Amino acid sequence: MKAAILALALGIAAGAAARAESGIASVYDYGRRTANGERFDPRAMTAAHRTLPFGALAKVCRACAEPTRCITVRINDRGPFVRGRIIDLTPAAAHALGFSGLARVTVEPFGAYRPRRGDFGSF
Repeated sequence: MKAAILALALGIAAGAAARAESGIASVYDYGRRTANGERFDPRAMTAAHRTLPFGALAKVCRACAEPTRCITVRINDRGPFVRGRIIDLTPAAAHALGFSGLARVTVEPFGAYRPRRGDFGSF
């Protein structure tokens, strides 16, 4: 019985962490190091998020663009630190979505980053 309750609780917690969220994305270009210790690269497809673990991959979609644009980013920093925003994107990621300031997006986490030989964080 305890094992079933524990399994249910873990399943609910894992499901809650993987839900999509919608809100405002911003572009950030500050700091020499990210929160996980990497050198900040404005050309990389990376992002800052408050709660997703470092290395998590997230699908970021800008629905108001015609057609809908989606990209995959790797979380390597913490932020945004402005109320009402859900994710900070590097200039390269924002450019891929077609904006340069603020935009309404949907963020959906879907897995952990697994480094490959020769992969330096850019997709």
